[in-house]
Amino acid sequence: MAKTVADVMTCDPFTVRPETLVKEAVHLLSEKRISSLPVVNNDHELVGVLSEADLMWQVTGAQIPAYVTLLDSVIYLENPARYNQELHKALGQTVSELMTDKPITIAPDETIRKAAQVMHDKQIRCLIVVDEAKTVTGILTQGDIVREMAKNYSERS
Repeated sequence: MAKTVADVMTCDPFTVRPETLVKEAVHLLSEKRISSLPVVNNDHELVGVLSEADLMWQVTGAQIPAYVTLLDSVIYLENPARYNQELHKALGQTVSELMTDKPITIAPDETIRKAAQVMHDKQIRCLIVVDEAKTVTGILTQGDIVREMAKNYSERS
């Protein structure tokens, strides 16, 4: 029988609220040696995810978009709205300002194979596991899947 996400995921993951200060979230990520934190509202419903990648804006800052001037007009070669978003993340002080607000999720009854495929296709390292009510029930990382693979190889030997 194929293993499900619920069989392998980390249950009751650490979470933060949108109003949590970035420095508190950074300390939690560092102390617990985790790479992502689900962001939940007062009803424990998922509203976003804060990942190490989101925090990189705090270090790198936002890149001013390339532009040219022509007849006293500025023509942006890149989308200036993206710069505003990057700047907001670079200067953000709360989790809500840095988080990804549309995290990729998976149901606990999905197969590990499906979860691995989603991670591969979306080029992400973890999936937030939510039930029908969008309540966070766990988190599944690539490491969880690799540990399950190792366990299966050990059982075959």
